[in-house]
Amino acid sequence: MPVLKVIARTVLWLFGWKVEGEPPKPAKYVLIAAPHTTNWDFVFLLAFAWHFGVHVSWLGKKEMFRWPFGTVLRVLGGIPVVRSGSGNMVDRMAELFAEHERLALTVPVEGTRKYVDYWKSGFYHIAVAAKVPIVMSYLDYPNQRGGFGPAFTPSGEITADMDTLRAYYDGKKGKNVEWTGRIRLREEDPLAETSARAAK
Repeated sequence: MPVLKVIARTVLWLFGWKVEGEPPKPAKYVLIAAPHTTNWDFVFLLAFAWHFGVHVSWLGKKEMFRWPFGTVLRVLGGIPVVRSGSGNMVDRMAELFAEHERLALTVPVEGTRKYVDYWKSGFYHIAVAAKVPIVMSYLDYPNQRGGFGPAFTPSGEITADMDTLRAYYDGKKGKNVEWTGRIRLREEDPLAETSARAAK
């Protein structure tokens, strides 16, 4: 980790990023990073995590972890998953938390770099099922600042919890501002949720 800290701080210095916040205190949590509008987001997320001495984990298709890149991806925090396998992903991730003493699991909230009307709700349901808090991280490109925000435990009241996220991310903008999606879940709009289920 000391070597990674040096690498991270060098990268952040070269790109002119200002570090804010402090390392998350919980041993286990779901980490969300927003807004996501460029492939550089993942690079800088890792840099901020390494700067704070945080080892983040992320999910990837099992096929990505074949030789010769598998070892490197695992060192970078990759966890291979079989997306076509049976079982509910939320339950599987809750089991993953139960198996680890420490785990910072990064879960995509937008699912794409382009604009989306709704965030994917997986991060929220995983946190509720695993009974772990959500930690908010961000990259604010116009101001070249980023870092980790506070942790909060979801209450199960989706709209109230999403209001917390909306308040925190207000004013924080991605590299491609026009691709920044709405901070909203389909579950908050009953008609949209019903339409989405009917279309399946």
